[in-house]
Amino acid sequence: MGVRKDLKRAKQRADLMDRTRVEVVKDAAGVVREARTPLLAPQVTTGTTADLPYANASEAPHAVVLRRRQGTAWHPVTAAAFAREVTAVAKGLIAAGLEPGGRVAVMSRTRYEWTVLDFAIWAAGGQTVPIYATSSADQVEWIVRDSGARHVVTETAEHTATVMTGTAGHDRAPRVWELEAEAIADLTVLGRDVPDEEVGKRRTTLTPDTIATVCYTSGTTGRPKGCVLTHANLHAEAANTVELLHPIFKEVTNQDASTLLFLPLAHILGRALQIACLMARIEIGHCPSIKPDELRPALKEFRPTFLVGVPYLFEKIHDTGRATAEKMGRGSSFDRADRIAVRFGEAYLHKFLGTGKGPGAGLYAAWALYDLLVYRRVRKELGGRMRYAISGGSPLDRNLNLFFYAAGILVYEGYGLTETTAAATIVPPLKPRPGTVGRPVPGTAVRIADDGEVLIKGGIVFGSYWNNPAATDAVLKDDWFATGDLGSLDEDGYLTITGRKKDILVTSGGKNVSPAVLEDRLRSRPPVGQCVVVGDNRPFVAALITLDPDAVAHWLAVRKRPADTPMADLIQDPRIRADVQKAVDYANEAVSRAESIRAFALVEGEFTEENGMLTPSLKVKRHAVTAAYAREIEALYGDGS
Repeated sequence: MGVRKDLKRAKQRADLMDRTRVEVVKDAAGVVREARTPLLAPQVTTGTTADLPYANASEAPHAVVLRRRQGTAWHPVTAAAFAREVTAVAKGLIAAGLEPGGRVAVMSRTRYEWTVLDFAIWAAGGQTVPIYATSSADQVEWIVRDSGARHVVTETAEHTATVMTGTAGHDRAPRVWELEAEAIADLTVLGRDVPDEEVGKRRTTLTPDTIATVCYTSGTTGRPKGCVLTHANLHAEAANTVELLHPIFKEVTNQDASTLLFLPLAHILGRALQIACLMARIEIGHCPSIKPDELRPALKEFRPTFLVGVPYLFEKIHDTGRATAEKMGRGSSFDRADRIAVRFGEAYLHKFLGTGKGPGAGLYAAWALYDLLVYRRVRKELGGRMRYAISGGSPLDRNLNLFFYAAGILVYEGYGLTETTAAATIVPPLKPRPGTVGRPVPGTAVRIADDGEVLIKGGIVFGSYWNNPAATDAVLKDDWFATGDLGSLDEDGYLTITGRKKDILVTSGGKNVSPAVLEDRLRSRPPVGQCVVVGDNRPFVAALITLDPDAVAHWLAVRKRPADTPMADLIQDPRIRADVQKAVDYANEAVSRAESIRAFALVEGEFTEENGMLTPSLKVKRHAVTAAYAREIEALYGDGS
């Protein structure tokens, strides 16, 4: 298993093991209240992220920095070619009237042209305003109006129509280009008469403190707020994560690192990843979808060495493996492989970390058998070369993490928000600790407030919300950003997220319950799709649960039932309810009896972006769900208490 060999090899490299040292601060009771990690990359004093394409072109013009998909083939893009394309589009934006400091909104799925546009906007002295490709006309109206974007680039005719509808009432409608209507070519032609020197002049007048992007939070409640991020913020995030991780991906594995970028580039995690990759000259490919059926073929074609994803991706890969095994009549074999993986992963990590003996001979033999039958299939689904992954957005179930480790893929968890330019913490490469979200990113400090709220300070923390000083003052105090999340720090400075401050439920018996741990574990087990835990001012905790369509289709096929069986019949079927009860029992293992789910309702439909119950980053809008299913919640408690 390659990842185990990597860890062995790395352990012999003291210079890699000791790259970061975390300082912890305890209170009078001996509880860790703060963890600080020193910088690995010097704080930038000149230059900006706009310079990256040009630095690469100057230092390594023939290096392949991106691969562009055309059909099923991936064509290399050299550093010199990428810089030329960025310059050509930047000249087009200047010719179109983009002023220094002006804002350009981009509404598109993840694709090569998004990356070109981002760097071209910066090279022209502008600021990028990302818009999720799934945004409604009302959302587009607000973002364009609030940001003052005078130019918008869309991907499709549908996106263009959404922008036109949303901005129809504006005093001055933005100028719109469409990628599928040759926007890049049109901008290139438009800028032919603009001298290259004008781009260089604009780029060199930027400073680290210049605003690079205004990213609107997807928000589970209320109107999105624009997070103002500077080039210094982006550099602090990208440079320090590169210095932390890249030596492992490159020096220890002896692989040339490459990744397939499929996270929405409207989300700061995707943007930070592409900047970090260009900084380290790690090859990037783009995929417009996170849906497993669309992503899997791209993974097999591109064959990345590492990925950055969200728990949903890893959950779906695991569920697909189980479904495939069941179709072959080997469902019980997969379940045993799952249990063996957790035991093996746990034991081997204890051995690596020096806290245990490691797997015994019997466990090694069982792992070797299931590596042939199950785990290698998981690796194949991910392209066959992948050894590492980073998961963020929400906590990854610990047992799921151990499953992937046993399958030869080490998943590092991280934690951050738009306001922290993506990751504020990440699991150190050579000191994995599944179940935590790691230590502070170099140059960052994490503090736990008296009420358990996680506070963050460092070069990655944003400076303000756009046009919203009241909201800024509410979360920024003495340079500490109040995240709204609850957590704890251990003796070694590892952070564990326990829930969302505003989501804490208080039962009528006075028990405080964080729904996050229950929901995360529930979603990790089929046939659960999405879920919301309820119980505020109620006598016990309960849950609303939807069924995952893929899991339902598989469930019906295995039992030779019609594929068009009505959902209303399914949610009453005692066999599927029994399967859901197993998921509930698994979730309840993580909490006390008083915090456990005592009842659940299977509800028809799904929680989606389209019906307003999910954010574009796949977070549940709790208030929207509880309002939509108010009747079902009342029925759970019978007497309406």
